[in-house]
Amino acid sequence: MSVTGVDFVRDGREILAGIELHVRAGEHWALLGANGAGKSTLLSLCGAVKHPTRGRVEVLGYQLGRVDMRELRGWIGHVDPRQPLDGRLTVEQAVLTGATGTNGWLPRWKPSAAELRRADELVELLGMAPLRDAGLDTLSQGERGRTLVARALMPEPHLLLLDEPSTGLDLAARERLLTALDTLRAEHPQLASVLVTHHLEELPASTTHALLLKDGRTLSAGPVEAVLTSANVSACFDHPVLITRSLRRWTAQAQPAEHAVLPDWQPDELVVRKASPTHR
Repeated sequence: MSVTGVDFVRDGREILAGIELHVRAGEHWALLGANGAGKSTLLSLCGAVKHPTRGRVEVLGYQLGRVDMRELRGWIGHVDPRQPLDGRLTVEQAVLTGATGTNGWLPRWKPSAAELRRADELVELLGMAPLRDAGLDTLSQGERGRTLVARALMPEPHLLLLDEPSTGLDLAARERLLTALDTLRAEHPQLASVLVTHHLEELPASTTHALLLKDGRTLSAGPVEAVLTSANVSACFDHPVLITRSLRRWTAQAQPAEHAVLPDWQPDELVVRKASPTHR
């Protein structure tokens, strides 16, 4: 996938300006930025949902504006926690709707034996086999999230787009989802993916590249180790943060204000003392 010199303007407002993004097979990109930075708009271009105002977007070798967008979207897996699927579907049925690209079960449609096998493999891969026959309305948000990932993979896409997939998940559910994404990427080495998030803690360990957006423009882009630095992320969010990485996962922590005095670490607590005001 290639985004070259792209601007996106709506109602006279420049939402994206001069964006460059090149995602190759096997690369897993993270798009980060504050609210309104343009992340979702850029993802919609990657997903062949919107056209750029200026510039060139190629998805899976096809240039937007010169290809049937509906057909192209069939080769792209899109995970959106807000996907309005029919809650009466079972997990297995929801995954199978990925083959038809619909939010509900098509009347008179019958999946092939190959499609049934594919759905079964994906349900197993995402750890949803025990809930295969459970209704969507009975699932937790984490279980629904893993079901949506399996559904997005149903048409065997070459590109997987994830729009804040950890939204609303508690800690355990988030970790299960991120582990499932790491497993998926390891088992499908040619799959490329782009994940949008506000939070570094929601990035899978298998993330290879990152792009920081600020006010619709690229602040930094490239290999994840070079991009996700304290200086870059602080500039992106206009707030001083300290970025650390442990066990291939990232953590962002606000740097202490100048007036705060941090004492040595104690075994059981961290006390923050404010400096005494200057007396006149």
